[in-house]
This record gives sequence, structure tokens and C-alpha cells, in this order.
Amino acid sequence: MANSKLDDDFRARSRAKLMAEEARRRGNPSEWFDDFYRHAGGNRATIPWAHGVVNPNLAAWLEENPRPGGGRKALVVGCGLGDDAEEFARMGFEVTAFDIAPAAIDWCQTRFPETKVHYAVADVFQPPKEWRGQFDFVYEAYTLQALPPEYRDMAMKAIAALLRRGGELLVICRACEPLEERPEMPWPLTIDELLLFEQCGLRPESFEDFIDETREAPVRRFRILYRA
Repeated sequence: MANSKLDDDFRARSRAKLMAEEARRRGNPSEWFDDFYRHAGGNRATIPWAHGVVNPNLAAWLEENPRPGGGRKALVVGCGLGDDAEEFARMGFEVTAFDIAPAAIDWCQTRFPETKVHYAVADVFQPPKEWRGQFDFVYEAYTLQALPPEYRDMAMKAIAALLRRGGELLVICRACEPLEERPEMPWPLTIDELLLFEQCGLRPESFEDFIDETREAPVRRFRILYRA
């Protein structure tokens, strides 16, 4: 049974990588997500990044750095199937969560029919103008690493612009050295790439370079908190 699950996960990840590369060649790096979710047919096991629980790297951070919501506004970037968004709502935030894939948003609303989260279909490259400067806390995990490096600047600038003055941005992503090869999705980020957030006027409050042991194979990650 365990080997079968690993085989299914490998096939799903291989398919995601192939679809991401095809979308990259067509010049539309996020178009593949909706097809991927629809192909899953409601079977969460075929979505490699959807585990039905809060991201453990977010949960660990919140345990050490609690953020009571108190009605403040939070935004979840690339929300997937909604577990992280629901956690922020449980903490008392007024939560907006978006994904480029309508199928993912439909899935969230099916999973959480009584949700307090406002789920929306939106593009990280061009989020709604009315969101600009509106959020006290923005959370981005694993979306940037799913975008080819040549498209990241646009997404990072758009994300930074969503924070109100004094707001916080938490970024969790795969990490690598500047000269390290990145042949396929997920494409890890370098420290140099992440400097763009500082160029957008954000200042780093904390920085972690750590090995994520929660997966079958250890993964190097960055976890950074910025403040506007």
C-alpha cells in the first residue's frame, strides 16, 4: 500500500512538472493549474501538495509566532484546497484566499460549506485592484516556486503591493544557491531573488534557512517574515 501511494505521488508530480513546462513554453506559466485540479476529479490524493491539513511549516511558525486575528484582514496566495486559509479564519482573521484555478476554488467551497473565508479566483500577476494595500497579513507558500524564474518579479511586486503599511508578509518556499541548477518545477528561489521584496519597500523581520523533514525526502526551504 505504501509503495502504491508513493508511485501515485510520483506520477502526479511528474504530470505536474510536464504540464508546467508546457505552459512555460506557451508563455502562460499558470494556465496548467486548473486543468490539473480538474483532472484530479475530486481525488485529493492526486494533488501532491494537498495533504488535507495545515501546511506543517506554517503550523510550526504559528506555534512559535502566534498571530491573533482580531478581525484583521489576511490574504492567502495560491490557496489550493483551503486548509491554510481555514486556519487563519480559525485564528480570527477576516480571510480572503485566492487561486488561479476555478476548480480549486470550487473544491474549497465544497470542502468547507460553512466557511467564513472569502474564496476567489484571481491571478497573482494581476490581483484585483481593490485589494491593493488592504491586508494586514499576506501568506505565500509554494506559489512562487511553481512559477518559472523569469516570471517571478511580476508576481512578487504584485504580492508586496497588497500589504497595508505595517502589514506582514510570510513567505515559505524551496531554497537553493544562486548557481544551483533548477531544471524543472518546483523551481527553488535564491536569496538574491527574494531581495526584490526589499526593493519593493518591505523589510525582513526574520529569516530561516532550514531543512524540511516533513516530506519523504528532506527539502531545503526559506521562511521569511517581511513588514511593510
